[in-house]
Amino acid sequence: MPFREINSKMVEATVQPGTKIFSQRGAMLAYKGEVSFTPNLQGGQGGLASMIGRRVAGEATPLMTVEGSGTVLFGHGGHHIQVIGLSGDTLYVEADRLLAFDGTLQQGTMFMGSQGGVMGMVRGQVSGQGLFTTTLKGHGAVAVMAHGGVIEVPITPQRPVHVDPQAYVAHHGDVRNKLSTALGWRDMVGRGSGEAFQLELSGSGAVYVQASEEKL
Repeated sequence: MPFREINSKMVEATVQPGTKIFSQRGAMLAYKGEVSFTPNLQGGQGGLASMIGRRVAGEATPLMTVEGSGTVLFGHGGHHIQVIGLSGDTLYVEADRLLAFDGTLQQGTMFMGSQGGVMGMVRGQVSGQGLFTTTLKGHGAVAVMAHGGVIEVPITPQRPVHVDPQAYVAHHGDVRNKLSTALGWRDMVGRGSGEAFQLELSGSGAVYVQASEEKL
């Protein structure tokens, strides 16, 4: 795993010859060694299709390619950072949540409507997130950003997980999602805002939830 958590808001990446790391532009805080940073116009590993998909979704988060030999400190906006390791599975994550990720991971774009049909599209509108979600697949690590820290909540066939759409960060595994209304849910907990929706995730995997409803 190329990332090491320095504290809750900074990670250190080890860059080795012949390998790449992709990161958000402007996320580099400091570095040691012979390291180069170049703008990435192809949307990471996803190529043109990924770049177009994210532009349609309004999620064209600028990336840079990090190469060379040394170590790099990453952080952005004082956001909390969570490092997620992948072992051949796929991580579904909003593009603006990505701080940095291993260049060995294959990047793509998924239309949210394919998970939950119309409800998947409604989720994008309610949560303020795009209809497209970035996917990262393979063996490697991903550093994601969140407000107030992140907790990993297991999802099992017997126990689906209900998440406030605003608190959703990412998920992985064989998981289906749908948006459902929760009558009186927010009023019951004293936070009535007219957004009485829950994101229901079912199947086998895990969802990452932030300790805030604030968007990045």
